[in-house]
Amino acid sequence: MVLNVETLKKMARAIANTSNDEIGCDDCFEFIDIFVESELHGKNPAEAMHLVEEHLNHCMNCREEFEALLDAIKATSEKND
Repeated sequence: MVLNVETLKKMARAIANTSNDEIGCDDCFEFIDIFVESELHGKNPAEAMHLVEEHLNHCMNCREEFEALLDAIKATSEKND
């Protein structure tokens, strides 16, 4: 595997932006439904679940899962209203 300068820069930025108390995708998925419900109820889930918020800001796969779940629940609740 050959690493080019841009790939190395991206890797260095990712390492620099990590912290000791980060969570991984598995932990994020465990709490994503609670995070969505908090947001739907007008609460700020980032205050109580800041590690989930940080993960969602850095992981596009988890962000997409969060947005899909949020959209699905919104669509379901609109149909029931």
